[in-house]
Amino acid sequence: MPVDQVVSVVMIVVVTILSGLADAQGAVYASRIWQNGQLVPSELGAAALFFTVGIGLYFIAIRFMQQVGIVAPEIQSAMWYAVVIVGIALISRAFFGWNTLDQIVALGVIGGIIWLSIRTA
Repeated sequence: MPVDQVVSVVMIVVVTILSGLADAQGAVYASRIWQNGQLVPSELGAAALFFTVGIGLYFIAIRFMQQVGIVAPEIQSAMWYAVVIVGIALISRAFFGWNTLDQIVALGVIGGIIWLSIRTA
């Protein structure tokens, strides 16, 4: 594999993880923007900020994905979505409270997304 493709693959991984984690943090904040029927501006602002950073990084990740031939939007978004789901589960700490079978299924789903990303790229 040529060096430029290796760099692109590394950038895909790094930027997709950063994008997904930013969006995951945004989702965690977004879940708290309404408390007792009242809008909480600080939570709304934090959610908007993290979502903005996340989508900006996602646009950059797509550039590198296209350089290595990952052009299908379903695969591009599946890669990002896997990171977001894992990120939300880890940031909220909910994953650690799930029973073992649910944790295994979640890891299997992530594995399936990785499998499809590799096989269809």
